[in-house]
Amino acid sequence: MTASAHDDRRPHAQWQVTADQATTAGKLAELRRRLDQAREPAGDIGAAKRAAKGIPSPRERIAMLVDAGSFVEIGALVKQPGTPDALYGDGVVTGHGTVDGRPVVVIAHDQTVFGGSVGEMFGRKVATAMEKAAAIGCPFIAINDSGGARIQDAVTSLAWYAWVSRRQHMLSGLVPQVSVMLGKCAAGAVYSPINTDVLIATKSSHMFVTGPEVIRETTGEEVTLDELGSAATQAQNGNIHHVAEDERAAFDWARAYLSFMPSSCFESAPLVNPGLEPGITAADRELDSIVPDEHNVGYDMYDVLLRLFDDGDLHEIGDGVAANMITAFARVDGRSVGVVTNQPIVAAGAIDARASDKAAHFIRLCNAFGLPLIFVVDTPGVLPGVEEERIGVIKRGGRFFYAVVEATVPIVTVIVRKAFGGGYAVMGSKQLGADINLAWPTARIAVMGGEAAVGLTQRRQLESVPEEDRAAVRAQMVDFYNTTVATPWVAAERGYIDAVIEPSQTRLEIRRALAMLADKDGPRTERKHLLMPL
Repeated sequence: MTASAHDDRRPHAQWQVTADQATTAGKLAELRRRLDQAREPAGDIGAAKRAAKGIPSPRERIAMLVDAGSFVEIGALVKQPGTPDALYGDGVVTGHGTVDGRPVVVIAHDQTVFGGSVGEMFGRKVATAMEKAAAIGCPFIAINDSGGARIQDAVTSLAWYAWVSRRQHMLSGLVPQVSVMLGKCAAGAVYSPINTDVLIATKSSHMFVTGPEVIRETTGEEVTLDELGSAATQAQNGNIHHVAEDERAAFDWARAYLSFMPSSCFESAPLVNPGLEPGITAADRELDSIVPDEHNVGYDMYDVLLRLFDDGDLHEIGDGVAANMITAFARVDGRSVGVVTNQPIVAAGAIDARASDKAAHFIRLCNAFGLPLIFVVDTPGVLPGVEEERIGVIKRGGRFFYAVVEATVPIVTVIVRKAFGGGYAVMGSKQLGADINLAWPTARIAVMGGEAAVGLTQRRQLESVPEEDRAAVRAQMVDFYNTTVATPWVAAERGYIDAVIEPSQTRLEIRRALAMLADKDGPRTERKHLLMPL
């Protein structure tokens, strides 16, 4: 059988292979070419846009976070199949590295590729990274700079946001989850970060569900970008746990945060410099005179905290909201602890709705990862007022109570001065589950303060006193109440506190208490609970 004149049996051009492509050297060259392209998927134009904005590349951001030279990228050559203009990476860089020598999984959005928006391969890469964090048992860190869903991908983008949320649920309370918010993040790009354990943002970043333009079109409201979603605004709203000056500061804060945390709920946090200052120091003795003699004069609680913990090292979380409540990580004899305390120079340390949310989130975070809790108490109780009732102080305060009751980690409480009403109960009282309760001689433990108590119980007696003497008599009644009722002695006599101690002994007493309680929680075979956004 012979071929016809029109039967061309020569190989088609599309199947031809050049000599270079067929050699090992040619294949290595092709690999290098593709990897170079993957490092800058949008090419010189994308790099120029990024430079004009003054922002680092996603790999440069990762390098600021992890130990030098430790990052190993996964999925660099992934791109959307069947799409002619698809770019490598699909808008996200994923991989693993180390922070202080411990493994972490990290992702970083690439603003130069579809604005860092979520497409199918983007979603697959992030989901794979989260699964790796669960399998290894290590922290998952997301560096966010995204416009949200990829509009041209329609429901595919939305579906992958949902898949990622399911994997966040899988990681919640199992390994630490950290989000670093950079640039302008909107819509779905803010729901993922808010469901991680902590959210860090730079001062110049913004986050919102819908931007000012969409709001104007849909509701007619006029609002500026900063009013709507600046880092400062969102911190005051309780959505951001720390606002950093710049990206370097944000990554430094994240590294410091991870240094207090275990790699997973099955491990212990790193031990750092145990055995420091085993005896009373000059700084300890300063505590003996730190509380003012006048009961209505404030003092800075930070001056107390810096003398109670190793090296005076505090890593505060949530400092942008509810300054009347301080929540921070510290160390006692080298071991990480969570500190919850009132700040007397802000609203006298009263507990309001925002402070309740802040404390509840922090307590659940510490409990999930096995960090003991130290309560340092000076509060007149729950802040009264119509606005507080309107914004839900009852329900939000109830969450605070619930978080303390739910906690199974060691709890040590030190009452420094005021512990009135519900403030006494929720701030680590023995009745809610605290293990060791200590008080200073300056402690005032009662249903309410002297002024309020006299006003309620002695009204008729005061009305019978001549008006010119009434103020002096009232002051005498308040002093009598504070001396005989609002004291630590009644609580000590009834066993509601374990000891009244000299303030200078506090640091060592906390150390002894935690040494005794070291095995309280015992081994665990599963996480305690999820970390819902509070």
